[in-house]
Amino acid sequence: MAEKLTVKRSGEEREEKHTLPKREKKTPAPGSGKPVLQRIRSGIDWPFAVLVLILLSIGTVFVFSSSYVYAFYRFNNSYFFIGKQLLWVGLAVAAFLFIAFAFDYLLLRKLAVPLFVLSYLLLWAVFAFGADANGARRWIYIGSFNVQPSEIVKFTVIVLISAYIVWLDGRPEKDLIRKFRFGILPFAGIVILVGIPLFLQPHLSAMIIIFAMIFMLMYLGGVKQNILFTLLGAGGVAMLGIILFTNHGRSRIENWIHPENDLQGKGWQPLQSSYAIGSGGLWGVGLGQSKQKHMYLPEPQNDYIFAIICEEMGFVFAVAVIALFLLLIWRGFRIARNAPSKFASLLVMGIMIQIGLQVFLNIGVVSGALPSTGVSLPFFSYGGSSLMIYMAEMGVVLNVSRYSYMEKT
Repeated sequence: MAEKLTVKRSGEEREEKHTLPKREKKTPAPGSGKPVLQRIRSGIDWPFAVLVLILLSIGTVFVFSSSYVYAFYRFNNSYFFIGKQLLWVGLAVAAFLFIAFAFDYLLLRKLAVPLFVLSYLLLWAVFAFGADANGARRWIYIGSFNVQPSEIVKFTVIVLISAYIVWLDGRPEKDLIRKFRFGILPFAGIVILVGIPLFLQPHLSAMIIIFAMIFMLMYLGGVKQNILFTLLGAGGVAMLGIILFTNHGRSRIENWIHPENDLQGKGWQPLQSSYAIGSGGLWGVGLGQSKQKHMYLPEPQNDYIFAIICEEMGFVFAVAVIALFLLLIWRGFRIARNAPSKFASLLVMGIMIQIGLQVFLNIGVVSGALPSTGVSLPFFSYGGSSLMIYMAEMGVVLNVSRYSYMEKT
């Protein structure tokens, strides 16, 4: 649809066409006397898209820089990891663009329950089709391809809870979310359902992230604050009990406090990470010049890649990377604030909360501020399935940004 606009400039008058944003079909409301609300489709949020691509580009460079020594030692091919990662980057960017431009996020609301059920079944499938790695069973291996179901569940939980909160809002009864039966029990049920297989794997970091996301979405959805913080306290006590009274959790705390006591085991990696960060100083030793990646820091392209960034590029660059993440999260919340519906807003906020928690936990672990939890750094850590999920989530946020305004007609 185009309108002719008359433009005056320097005493001249000319006509030019101005293309208005595409609009979705109106849904008539005959006899209702109420205005019809419609979403206006326009361009994406370019600052958000640029931030995603900048982080992905920096991450890809450091996957190669951190991995080529380990790749040569293990596979006699310095390009083993970066070759695979570049393939996944291409597929992830394709998924990112497809979801951003050729998808409607409202479909997620319709598929919220099936998507969650499928991802939940995959959580249990690791016990049948997965393999043990570093004392845990979290991955499903299909030939050379592997997937970590907990990464998928993080996203489907966000979709499910966002859809459920909006469903409650659409019921004739008022303030259902403030009642125990509707505003507490279903969320507690999801926590228990997801928590059992994650505890058995064990995967404490995924439990912490998912529980924190659920809590924050409950808060944003309008659950009574006194009940919410009571649940938070109970959940915190339960999580502390799991950490202190299970061998898996207790060993992580011990290795965090005294990594030097287990140099032949789980204390080695945190200690070498500290050496890497300390060696980097203010400006770093130079791109590609890390010493710790020379078989001191195990698998440096994975969860501890930020330590290599600190060593090679120094404190200033590390702070710049953190600043980019903060800008991305801020821009995401800005998109959520302008979203055309509560579902869209909760969906985007849930995704950005997840990214924020992942970044906080990963950098906290790498720097020694938190016990080791096995959390990847979004867009940086090596891995195809997790990168695909992160980029798909960013595509959803961009898709929502295309519908950032509402119009009454």
